[in-house]
Amino acid sequence: MTERDDRLREAEDLRQKAEALARERFAPSGDAGGAPSPEEIRKTLHELRVHQIELEMQNEELRAAQAEIEAARERYFELYDLAPVGYCTLSEKGLILEGNLTAATLLGVARVKLVGRPISRFILEDDQDVYYLHRKELLETGEPKECELRLVRSDGPLFWAHLTGTVARADDGATVCRYAISDVTRRKRAEEETSNLQIQLAQAQKIESVGRLAGGVAHDFNNMLGIILGYTELALHRVGADEPMQDDLEEIRKAAQRSADLTHQLLAFASKQTIAPRVLDLNLTAAGTLEMLTELIGEDIELEWKPEKDLWPVKMDDSQVDQIVTNLCLNARDAIAGVGRITVATRNVALDEEYSGHHGGVAPGEYAALTVSDDGCGMDSKTLLLVFDPYFTTKGLGKGTGLGLATVYGIVMQNHGAIDVDSQPGQGTTFKIYLPRHATGSKPRPEELPVKSKSSGKETILLVEDEPAILKMTTIMLEGGGYTVIAARSPSEAIRLAREHQGEIDLLLTDVVMPEMNGRDLADTLLSVYPGIRRLFMSGYTANVIARYGVLGKDEHFIQKPFSLKDLGRTLREVLET
Repeated sequence: MTERDDRLREAEDLRQKAEALARERFAPSGDAGGAPSPEEIRKTLHELRVHQIELEMQNEELRAAQAEIEAARERYFELYDLAPVGYCTLSEKGLILEGNLTAATLLGVARVKLVGRPISRFILEDDQDVYYLHRKELLETGEPKECELRLVRSDGPLFWAHLTGTVARADDGATVCRYAISDVTRRKRAEEETSNLQIQLAQAQKIESVGRLAGGVAHDFNNMLGIILGYTELALHRVGADEPMQDDLEEIRKAAQRSADLTHQLLAFASKQTIAPRVLDLNLTAAGTLEMLTELIGEDIELEWKPEKDLWPVKMDDSQVDQIVTNLCLNARDAIAGVGRITVATRNVALDEEYSGHHGGVAPGEYAALTVSDDGCGMDSKTLLLVFDPYFTTKGLGKGTGLGLATVYGIVMQNHGAIDVDSQPGQGTTFKIYLPRHATGSKPRPEELPVKSKSSGKETILLVEDEPAILKMTTIMLEGGGYTVIAARSPSEAIRLAREHQGEIDLLLTDVVMPEMNGRDLADTLLSVYPGIRRLFMSGYTANVIARYGVLGKDEHFIQKPFSLKDLGRTLREVLET
């Protein structure tokens, strides 16, 4: 019983007492002289006034209690309506019986329109099963249950909600479900970002693992390929064009060159290939590559080029741009069955803090974007998770190494960029590459036509190589080009031979990593004997190893092993004629 009910009962008791007293005092008696005396009347009136005052006091207290109850009710509804979470009462069939203002705001409807609508109308279709299973367990067990699903506001946007449900009884005894609804979209986004960062970390760890493996085998593998390529090319120069052995040697040369290309691709994936970055116009470099790719892509596929005017310059090795465009376009070609279209476009893009938060290691700022899109078969979500993994391919046996997209990923990471891929089965694929804008005053160097240079000479070259087979082969290659060669198997032998030599030594061609002394220190030592000597460094090691020796600077010349006879001859002339 409430306080208000107690007050009413007390007031009724006082009224009844007053009526009883009046009946007792003024009831007619059997005596003729039974009329009350004036004293009795005054006494009775006094007692009635006392009861009246008590009644008035009781009424005042009753009115105060009633006002307090109404104020408490208003405070309750204010707290209920403005609670930080939404509250709803649902019928056993899921109809909304009542809800607070927060619930109406979360669902994007007026409160008056909330009642009578099924809660399932606000649940994303993909999450309906989650809700029905939750409600089934809630009603069967009677225990509080929680779940998370996506709710859709009436104006369109969806949000993640945490639902806590309990079972109760309404005033009429019907079973109802009471729900507390919390918006947990921020937490879900944070969890998604954490998951994305974990995926990126796993990808980086894969790259690092394969990179260590690639770096470990690249030196010896490149040396052996260099020997195969070198002697094959020497043999090709010695046999006549009409001899049967010519075709056999050419096949050996092609296989060795493909192996060398595969090694370079692996090193590119591992972000450890030797590069010579320069400021360049991405439009010009990409356009040159696309012109070369036209025949490879085929006549059935339209190659559309959409460059943006005044594209921001980037600083990277132009051969890496070739690798990115080639791998993405050929991958797009393989995804198209029959007639189709590949679109390559560039544009200026500013990446914000939100993008940076989803892509660990990518700084907010200005980027030149390269986009390659196709209308091919597309990829499902499972394939997208593996698309940059080394040796993963969706192509048939013998049709792909699984290094194409991994190479693109490695190049982009090496240049501190970002890469996105968007694809759905049957709706094509879009790759977006973001390369940092080069913000200094340097301007892109215009593309130059190759200058024809002779590949032979009469100069004297000091050749230093600790691998005997490579030393012998390179000596034969140089002497075949007309050069005088002083061959040394170690830095100490090279220093001795240089001091004993009568006459000029025009160029030092030396390996970088050797016993006793590295190539850079050897070059510095020889400068005291031959101050004008030119230097050309060579190595089969990866870029991160060579960089320690300071031979990748802008004023130094370097050739990566394995190299062909043609590449060696051209590079020598470039160094000697500068």
